[in-house]
Amino acid sequence: MVKPGEYSIWGISEMLRKMVEATVAAALLVTGVQAQDDPFLWLEGVEDVRALDWVRSQNARSLAELEGDDRFDAFHEAALSIFNAEDRIANPALVGGKVRNFWQDAEHVRGIWREASLNSYLAGAPEWDVILDYDALAETEGENWVYKGSTCLAPDYDRCMITLSRGGSDAAVRREFTVSTRVFEANGFELPESKGSANWLDEDTLLVGVDFGDGTMTASGYPRTTRLWKRGENLDATPVVFEGEESDVGVWPFTTMRDSKTYAFVTRAVTFFESEHFMMDADGAFKKLPLPMKSDIQGVVDGLVIVSLQESWKHGRETFKSGDIVAFNPEKSKAELVFSPNESQAVRGVATPENALLIDVLDNIVGKVRKIEHRRGKWVMSDIDLPGDGKVSLGSTNTYGDDFFLYFDSPIEPSTLYYISPEGKRQSVKRSPDYFDAAGVAMEQYEATSRDGTKVPYFVMGRHAVLEQGNAPVIQYGYGGFEIPILPGYSGTIGKLWYENGGVYVIANIRGGGEFGPNWHQAALKENRQRAFDDFFAVSEDLIARGVTSPGKLGALGGSNGGLLMGVALTQRPDLYNALAIGVPLLDMLRYDKLLAGASWVGEYGDPNIPEERAFIEKYSPYQNLKEDSEYPRPFFFTSTKDDRVHPGHARKMAAKMEDYGHSFLYYENIEGGHGAAANRNQAAYRTALQYVYFSRQLMDGAQE
Repeated sequence: MVKPGEYSIWGISEMLRKMVEATVAAALLVTGVQAQDDPFLWLEGVEDVRALDWVRSQNARSLAELEGDDRFDAFHEAALSIFNAEDRIANPALVGGKVRNFWQDAEHVRGIWREASLNSYLAGAPEWDVILDYDALAETEGENWVYKGSTCLAPDYDRCMITLSRGGSDAAVRREFTVSTRVFEANGFELPESKGSANWLDEDTLLVGVDFGDGTMTASGYPRTTRLWKRGENLDATPVVFEGEESDVGVWPFTTMRDSKTYAFVTRAVTFFESEHFMMDADGAFKKLPLPMKSDIQGVVDGLVIVSLQESWKHGRETFKSGDIVAFNPEKSKAELVFSPNESQAVRGVATPENALLIDVLDNIVGKVRKIEHRRGKWVMSDIDLPGDGKVSLGSTNTYGDDFFLYFDSPIEPSTLYYISPEGKRQSVKRSPDYFDAAGVAMEQYEATSRDGTKVPYFVMGRHAVLEQGNAPVIQYGYGGFEIPILPGYSGTIGKLWYENGGVYVIANIRGGGEFGPNWHQAALKENRQRAFDDFFAVSEDLIARGVTSPGKLGALGGSNGGLLMGVALTQRPDLYNALAIGVPLLDMLRYDKLLAGASWVGEYGDPNIPEERAFIEKYSPYQNLKEDSEYPRPFFFTSTKDDRVHPGHARKMAAKMEDYGHSFLYYENIEGGHGAAANRNQAAYRTALQYVYFSRQLMDGAQE
């Protein structure tokens, strides 16, 4: 799940947690649900002693079985070696003539933030200088700090706001840090723990959106005000320069610098997919831009605001369609077309180096990168030379130059980092190691026909000999939400722990995702949510019909929104699967909007407090549709206590209900770790080993009790 201006949104501070727990009873009255109707409501108490005792007992039972499997130690060791490999790519962030990198390994569990010259990095021998050691910081301050990024002031990138999370939650502390002196400023800017943001307007001014107390957060748990904070001023006395409504998802200020000018914006997210955009004028006031509600600001080029559209837009004499990239002139209030994808294309990402646009385009789910320059009032497009067909991801771009990084990989080819010079020349910088034997691994693309006749593409990956033989153990992965495309790429853990042991992996490109642009996503919103589920089931049925697998050897995996998909698979089509790994899931869809960030996703799922919308939600809500007298495959639930995006109560309550009904399941809850269910690479490796032991037992050995 994604919020405006970020790629990921899940978290909870202690303050928000207490607020959520304190309002559970009130929320029950609002929805008309009484405590006796949900005997497991007490499991929503995130840190409640009774709830955590239940968690620990379930962990102990499940981990004894999974860790006791003969494969666990080997899987865990392999996963650790992959996650902590010293020769993996050190992902670079361009800052002028330097690159910065956050690095974790077995020695630096929490990680180090470091920098090197661009030339030494491109030469393959970066001369790293440590900026901040998070392991040392956590030990010195006695805090469970997890790195959550930094925002540094261009063009020097010396003054930074460092984001520090306790245990991996989205709620975080933000503190001013000076790179040249390697110290947190004693009297510098510091923001208390909260979801939100801090953006530099100049070296003595921030635009901040955090929790300022009563009435300053939305029902979704995000800031609804933006304040202008000048150095030396009392934070609580800072003036409000923008204010949204409590019913909004949130209000997000952001800034970007071009030449010597800073452009400041505020996005008011009215719903998850509908936003109003405001731009600061010369007088410091935020003026509303006449952009459609379903649009995102991507950056500024030549004083023009670059906008991606998720709906059709008529402005003046011009008409643009959903999926288009347009340039808006705020001084003349004119818009012009920059790029328009065809029916088989989707814009996956947009970046704005100094003098151009970079567009990451999916063309029938194959990655392409296009550079679009503004020359004499016209947009001139050229293709970036790529090494072949595969998955492409834009890396860091230079705010003060036209050079950038990009990544390329495929299911059998590890990720390679390329540097693209300002002249457009491609240089291979670093290739990830081969984590598994890819000899004989093949990828095939098929189409399944969904219930309503829609063709749904999917990818099948595994050793050619295994695919030829058929009836293989298969893990089918799906997400299908929030316009996020799921693409086939290289995975060391899938290859090592699954392909090498005779397993097959499938990616289902179901509706709700972003593989074919906004329309593919919007086809599965709200009352049409069942389409995403039907698409996933159609892929499973097609796999079985082709002889790739059989119900006894077919498993599925999904997390977050994909965890909801897994819950629906469990309750609607238990006949299709023998294993379901249900990660950090949404499962009680009649209460999801009352838990943590849930209210922000009403635009995706609908509002259970509106009778007409509740009617279609309750038809598929897994928690309400679990039956005592039905037979189910044995699922594996995994979540995190510190997940302040999707409440751990979803997984807890579903598992407890299964236990009450006498159904078998496995359960693991990381006591820290945030929405990824892991606070560091060691925890991620551990969880990965558990997952593949589970799938191996269910799909290769047969169901075991």
